[in-house]
Amino acid sequence: MKQRSKIFLQAVIVLVGIGALAFLLWEPHLEGRNAHATLFEIYFKDPFLAYAYIGSIPFFVALYQAFRVVGYAGQNKAFSPKAMKALRMIKYCAITLIGFVAIGEIFIMLSDSDDRSGGFFMGILITLGSIVIAVAATVVERNLRNGRNIKPENDQPAKRGS
Repeated sequence: MKQRSKIFLQAVIVLVGIGALAFLLWEPHLEGRNAHATLFEIYFKDPFLAYAYIGSIPFFVALYQAFRVVGYAGQNKAFSPKAMKALRMIKYCAITLIGFVAIGEIFIMLSDSDDRSGGFFMGILITLGSIVIAVAATVVERNLRNGRNIKPENDQPAKRGS
């Protein structure tokens, strides 16, 4: 992997993380019920918001692991056990995120709110994205594992006949 590509991909990952963090901190101020609320009321009196922040931890862990995988690929260590472990961690983070969203969807459906459909649809989108990430991480991990098993056979010098 070229150095420019590695830096570009890592910069994109960092920008996604910064954007997600900014959204998590900025969005609660936009809700209609928080229009005239103090910061304390916004952040400490809403248990669902605290749940959303705790549920976002796997997302940021997965971003960090993706940053590491790109770094390994840039160092030509894509077949290393560390890269495989990072991909496995991305898969587990995506599955954990699906679990958090599923529990959040249950809370949304059991609430007395009139506008449940927007939150439910956002949960479905996050779940679908997480499924895609988990499957992609699994496929890439499997391909790297198979490539690692094949690589030593290809690197051996050809046997010469008698």
